[in-house]
Amino acid sequence: MAEQIYSGNTRKIMQNKKTIESSLKIRLFSKNNILTIEGEPENEYIAIQAIEAINLGFPIKEALQLKNENFVLEKINIKSISKRKNLSQVRARIVGEKGRALRTIKDLSNCFIVLHDNTVGIIGYIEDVKKASYALKRLIAGSKHANIYRYLEEQRALQKAGLV
Repeated sequence: MAEQIYSGNTRKIMQNKKTIESSLKIRLFSKNNILTIEGEPENEYIAIQAIEAINLGFPIKEALQLKNENFVLEKINIKSISKRKNLSQVRARIVGEKGRALRTIKDLSNCFIVLHDNTVGIIGYIEDVKKASYALKRLIAGSKHANIYRYLEEQRALQKAGLV
């Protein structure tokens, strides 16, 4: 059974069609921004996840990491967490000055992270995504950057010590 998904980024996906098809063992067809995916059900599911990631703005290479069964994609809707009316301020807090906050969170969590409109996308190992998601949700809710970094550093230290 073929799956269909809407894609606002059809051009980028079709430019990389061969790579996506061979990597995910599926066939892709496009018509009017609707992508049809044919393959084994588990491969179709992974392809849908990868296409959602590409639509969020992840590079193809990062989106294809989802074929690893230990990798997941999580999406956080900023509107559902923030109490602020001005969401551009919240997005600015996530990105930080010259992109420093987002880069630091990526480094400390070992995750790929993108911000697209009012959605934050996270790709990584399941445990790392949980930590990054928790940190980003706290940041969106108004926690200080320093507290978020400290949390992620503590989690990293516990992980290295084998306590998590």
